[in-house]
Amino acid sequence: MSKDYDLVILGAGTGGYVAAIRAAQLGIKVAIVEKGKLGGTCLHNGCIPSKALLRSAEVFQTVKKSADFGVTAGEPVLDFSQVQKRKEGIVEQLYKGVQHLMKKGKIDVFKGHGRILGPSIFSPSPGTISVENLDGTDNEMLVPKNVLIATGSHPKTLPGLELNGTTIMSSDDALKLESLPQSITIIGGGVIGIEWASMLSDFGVEVTVLEYASHVLPLEDEDISKEMKRALKKKKITVITDAKVLSGEVEEQDGQVTVPYEHKGETKAVTSEKVLVSVGRAANVDDIGLQNTDIQVENGYIAVNEHYQTKESHIYAIGDVIGGLQLAHVASHEGIAAVEHMNGQDAHPVDADMVAKCTYSSPEVANVGLTEKAAKEKGYEVKTGTFPFKAIGKALVYGDTTGFVKFVSDAKTDDLLGVHMIGPHVTDMISEAALAKVLDAAHWEVAETIHPHPSLSEAIGEAALAVDGKAIHG
Repeated sequence: MSKDYDLVILGAGTGGYVAAIRAAQLGIKVAIVEKGKLGGTCLHNGCIPSKALLRSAEVFQTVKKSADFGVTAGEPVLDFSQVQKRKEGIVEQLYKGVQHLMKKGKIDVFKGHGRILGPSIFSPSPGTISVENLDGTDNEMLVPKNVLIATGSHPKTLPGLELNGTTIMSSDDALKLESLPQSITIIGGGVIGIEWASMLSDFGVEVTVLEYASHVLPLEDEDISKEMKRALKKKKITVITDAKVLSGEVEEQDGQVTVPYEHKGETKAVTSEKVLVSVGRAANVDDIGLQNTDIQVENGYIAVNEHYQTKESHIYAIGDVIGGLQLAHVASHEGIAAVEHMNGQDAHPVDADMVAKCTYSSPEVANVGLTEKAAKEKGYEVKTGTFPFKAIGKALVYGDTTGFVKFVSDAKTDDLLGVHMIGPHVTDMISEAALAKVLDAAHWEVAETIHPHPSLSEAIGEAALAVDGKAIHG
């Protein structure tokens, strides 16, 4: 027996379930197919649980430094089981919230593995979804007018380096740790790797980071990357850049894992209790029936046009499965844009230069727009302004003066090209800069905005003033 829908969505991660909610708002009959839990990677294996752990690590460090604030609390003791329990509680609460939203929107949820079928008795064109029920019952057939692929991604590993989930782990595995190791080697100094390095170090774990590029956080502005490396070293994290891991030669012996790597022409090695592999994520494109369609996969990702349509115009794809910015908030907006487009509305696709990107380590990092280097490579004549948090009263009060705010502007037009931050709570402050980008503001217009005193956001106003050499407190 088949069921007809206007839209069937494969995957109930952030992109998928947000798209379903938008479709329901438009009066569209919509269904979601998900073999795991509603909320997907972000809720269960990514954004939310990792940030819950990072918050516990931050509190642990704050209590250790409480005497600096005139509060004598004694030596704190970390109860990692309670840390994990708190994390699970947060995830469960949000999971129930997503379930409620599906019921509120009258969105049908099918638990099972969905595959796209080719032309059949159900439809003359590809797109019928066969749902393999996980309880062993007969497959269900969903016949939609449109399909949205939002199957997400999974952690990559290096060639020859097999993940075993215990000693050689992905970030998914690390979230399930029952106890903390004494030491860990993190392969990869990108966003996820740095967040884990910061968190585990703050929990008291001996951390080594091996990064292939010449900087950690290699996609950030170079000044930010350099500041982050200094901050990590201050935490006594060993950071080795320009390190090519010899993944096929990793060895385990006596409860220790040895990772050999090439560095400046020499072969070296680091030994630790566990290894976390954080070298990016791969799209979930296998076993979803793409071979039954004309959908193209390029470099491991589903190819789409500016409206997120695949080569099959009634089949759309969004989120990690199409590459680009693999961020939950990007997937959500792509999902909304795709749903609006398939329903004849004037949709607004995501512009990568307008997207705020965050790293929730300690210190935090956030940016929007072009780095100074990227702006110059695009032919802009740039001028920059930087202002340190150490000159901000609220940062001194807060007890963390690490980092700075940096503006990158077009020297000819004063157009704001990019804003980059590293320091306390910058992941909360970046939205002001993102709004400025959306409104096509100039740096001087941001400077004209009266920022409250004392506040951390004063660093934004001062950095904007600094572009023209007018910083008041610098």
